Amino acid sequence: MPDLEALKEQAAVPAALLVESGMRVGLGTGSTAKYAILELGRRLAAGEVRGVVGVATSDASEALARDLGIPVEPLDPRPLDLAIDGADEIDPGLNLIKGLGGALLREKLTEVQARRLVIIADHTKVVSRLGEKAPLPVEIARFGFLSTIERLRALGLGGRLRQPGAQPFVTDNGNYIFDAALPQAFDPATLERQVKGTLGVVETGFFLGMAELAFVASPEGVREVRGR
Repeated sequence: MPDLEALKEQAAVPAALLVESGMRVGLGTGSTAKYAILELGRRLAAGEVRGVVGVATSDASEALARDLGIPVEPLDPRPLDLAIDGADEIDPGLNLIKGLGGALLREKLTEVQARRLVIIADHTKVVSRLGEKAPLPVEIARFGFLSTIERLRALGLGGRLRQPGAQPFVTDNGNYIFDAALPQAFDPATLERQVKGTLGVVETGFFLGMAELAFVASPEGVREVRGR
């Protein structure tokens, strides 16, 4: 079996090399995105780039960035030059499912403002269709969450509330996540509209038409995948 952690790092390094001095950079969340933050911290410490400011998509990413000496600012209306993040699934058109790490709302709020969204992943995240391996994370309000889940089930979605222990998982925004099992055949854009239009839903883990480029690492090396 290939070392997935090594592959994640191999995918992250070329993405971090896209960061230039003076950029405002969206810092993603998760086990792959952390390697991009680590590499950016190394580049800043080595003096390879200067004046870079990060906008973090989670409390964990902000803490890591600050520990590495990367200045972090809150999200504001100014555009970001670049955002780097991982993904849970990547289809042939660079449409994504994200959110297994629980940061999908902040990720989307940040990355929609980026001039370029670059995705980093190991080869196990590549799929022929969204929903092939991963559920669709749906962030929902805690108040009335059982009713919200029933409305989602009425759309034909299976799945369950994310509950790793005795209590449900709570996002950095204080919400719950419903991990929706997707049907075999569906149109992602149509389903996204339906889910987002469901009362109680805050955001979905569909990131459609947002990514420009992905670095995908496999035992054969790192390849670039560009959106259609």
